Amino acid sequence: MKVVLVGPTYPFRGGIAHYTTMLYHELAVRGHQVTLYSFKRQYPRWLFPGQTDRDPSVSKLDAPCEYTLDSLNPFTWWATARAIRRSSPAVLILQWWVSFFAPIWNLLAWLARRAEIKVVFICHNVLPHEQQSWDAWLARWALRQANGFIVQSQEEKARLLTLLPGRPVEIVLHPIYDMFAQQAIPQDMARQRLGLPQHAAVLLFFGFVREYKGLRVLLEAMPAVRARLPDIRLLIAGEFWQDKQTYLDQIKRLGIGQNVVVVDSYISNEEVPVYFSAADVLVLPYTQVTQSGVVQLAFGFGLPVITTQTGGLSEIVTDCRTGLLVPPQDTEALEHAICRFFVEGLGMQLGAGIRAQRQNFGWARLATAIERFSRDD
Repeated sequence: MKVVLVGPTYPFRGGIAHYTTMLYHELAVRGHQVTLYSFKRQYPRWLFPGQTDRDPSVSKLDAPCEYTLDSLNPFTWWATARAIRRSSPAVLILQWWVSFFAPIWNLLAWLARRAEIKVVFICHNVLPHEQQSWDAWLARWALRQANGFIVQSQEEKARLLTLLPGRPVEIVLHPIYDMFAQQAIPQDMARQRLGLPQHAAVLLFFGFVREYKGLRVLLEAMPAVRARLPDIRLLIAGEFWQDKQTYLDQIKRLGIGQNVVVVDSYISNEEVPVYFSAADVLVLPYTQVTQSGVVQLAFGFGLPVITTQTGGLSEIVTDCRTGLLVPPQDTEALEHAICRFFVEGLGMQLGAGIRAQRQNFGWARLATAIERFSRDD
C-alpha cells in the first residue's frame, strides 16, 4: 500500500518528531511504500519558545524524507499537495498537535480528499495544552477534512467528538519509545557521569519545563520528602520554556538547593540513556495533559513512573503495577507516593509490571489502525 506521512522528523527535535520517525519505520517494515514529507522551516523564530527547534543530537533518529514544507510559505503547501496527489497514495497521514498548522493541514487534506485519497489525522492533542480562544475553531476547520482519526486516550476521543460529532475515531495508546533502551548503562556509571551520589534516591523530571507539567508542585513536595529521605536528589533535565528564575527562587525559598540538580538544556539522543539509567523513578506531576511521550520513554527503559490521574495517563500507567498515580496538584499525595516508592522498595515490582505490559504499547497497533482506515469505505 502507498502511504504518505506528513509531520516533523530529524533535524527537528522533540517527541512528535520521534513519533513520526518511528511510525515511518513501522509502516516500512510492514511492507508499505511510505513517503515522508516534512518541513524546511517548522516554526517562525518568534513563535518557538525554546532556543531552537533543531535537534543537536549526534546519534540521529531519522528516516528518508522530502523536506518541502515552509510553515510561512503557502506556495510550498500547494507544491507538496500536488506531489501527494501525483503519487496517488491509498492514505495520507497527518500529525496534529497545535492549531498553528491548521491552514497547511486543511489544504493538504482538502486536496487529497478531492483526489479520493483517504485522510487520517493522528491527534496528539486535539486542542493545545495552553489554549487560546481561536484554537477550537481552527481545529474544527482543519480536522473536518479527515476520513478518520486516531487519538491516544478516551478523554481525547470525547474532546474530538465534541468538535466533530459522529466521526470515526480509534483509540491507540501512545506507543512505547524503546529506541534508546539498548544504550542504557549501569546506574553507577550513569550517576558518575552526572555527578550524582551513588547511594542517593534519585527522582527524574524530564522534558521541556512548562507550567502544566507541574514542576512547582514537585518542588513544594521536596522538603517533606527530604525529611524522610535525607539523601534524595531531584534531577530536572530539560529546557525551560518559561522563566527559570521563578523556579530557582522557589528552590531557594524551600531550602532544597542541595537536593536539586537543574540541567536547563535539550537532552540529546546520546545523553537520554544516561539520565534514565541514573534515575530510580520518573516523576511527572502534570496538572493537565492528554498523554505523555516521556512516560513511554521511561517504559522503554523499564523505569517506573509516579504521575497524576489526569488526561490519558491512567490508561497508560497502571497504579501499583507500572507506577504510582496521585491526584493532580496534591503536594501531600505526591510526597507520600515518592516516599512509599523508596520505603517499600517498589522499583523491582513496578519494573516487572512494565515488562509484562509492553505488548500493550506496540507500534504495530498504530500501523494496524491506519491500515483499517485505509480499507474502510
